[in-house]
Amino acid sequence: MEERPTGIQDSDVRHALHGWGIDPVSWEYAPVGFGDYHWTATDTRDRRWFVTVADLTQKSWYGDGTPAAFRGLRDAMDTAVALRDADAQPHGLDFVVAPVRTAAGETVRALGTRYAVSVFPLVPGTAGHFGETLTAHDRGVVVDLLTRLHRTAPPASARALPPEFATRPQLDSALKELADPWDGFGPYAEPARQLLADHAAALRRRLDEFDRRAGELRDKGAPLVVTHGEPHPGNLLRAGERLLLLDWDTVGLAVPERDLWLVADGPDDLVRYEETAGRKPDASALALYRLRWALNDVAEFLELLRAPHDRTPDARQSWDALADTVTTLAAEAV
Repeated sequence: MEERPTGIQDSDVRHALHGWGIDPVSWEYAPVGFGDYHWTATDTRDRRWFVTVADLTQKSWYGDGTPAAFRGLRDAMDTAVALRDADAQPHGLDFVVAPVRTAAGETVRALGTRYAVSVFPLVPGTAGHFGETLTAHDRGVVVDLLTRLHRTAPPASARALPPEFATRPQLDSALKELADPWDGFGPYAEPARQLLADHAAALRRRLDEFDRRAGELRDKGAPLVVTHGEPHPGNLLRAGERLLLLDWDTVGLAVPERDLWLVADGPDDLVRYEETAGRKPDASALALYRLRWALNDVAEFLELLRAPHDRTPDARQSWDALADTVTTLAAEAV
C-alpha cells in the first residue's frame, strides 16, 4: 500500500519486532502490494528482514470479526512454515517464502486490535507484478511448483476453504441499495453506485452462474489439496534461476483449480499439470474460481469505496480496478 496504516506508528511496529529478537538499525517503509503494509529492516547483526502488517478488517476470506481473522491469518502462516519444512521433501518445499517464528514460536503477533505483524527473511531477488504475462517456460515452472504443493500432505493447521466468498453479503447488499445516491463516503462512492446500476442485471446473472458452478463442484465431491490461493506473477520472486512463491496468507485446502486458473494460459499448461499431478483439471471449476476472484474483488473494492475515503492513490486504484472488473464481468455475462 502507498498509504501507511492508520492508528499505528512506525515505533509500534519496531517495538513488536522485539518478539523476534530484532533490534533494527535501519528501517524503511516499502509502498508495495495492495492490502497489507510493509517495511524493510536491517538489524544489529546485519540481517535483513521484510516486515508485514496485515489489516485484519480486510481479511474477509477468514470470515467476519477481527479475532476470527487473526486466527485465520495465524493458521495460514503456521501452514506456510510447515510446508517450507515439510518432511515429505528432502529440504521441505523450498519455494515457500514463509515467516520466521518468535522466540515463543509464534508466526504472527497481534498489533493492537486491528492489525497483526509477521516477519520474513528479506530474500534477494526481483519481484513480479500482478497482471504481467509469464513466458511459457515460467508458467511451466510455476505449474511444477503447484504440482509439488498439491501433492504435499496437508499440515494440521491448513483450513478447508469452500468456494463461496465471504464478501458475498456486501455485494448483494450493494446491489439492493442502488436507488439512492451513495453520498457522504468520498469522491468515488457515487461513481461506484452509477457503475453498478449500469451493470446490475449482468452482475446478478454472474452471481447466478457462480451459484450454479459452486453447486456442481460440491456435488462432484472432488478431493481437496493444499492450495496457495494467489499464485499470480505479483506473488512470484525471481531469485537467480529459481522462482519462489510469496504471500501465503490465503493458503488453504481446496480443489487444485483454485490455483491453476491463475497460471494456465492454454491447454498446454493444463496438460502439463495433468501429466505431472495425475489429475485432469476441471473446466467448470477453473471457470468458477476465475469468476469467484472477480466477484470477490468487486465486493472488496465496493467495501472500500462505500467507507469514508479521500481522493488518494489507493482509493483511485480501487476505483480503477472496480470499473475494469465490473465492465469485464458484464461483457462476459450470458
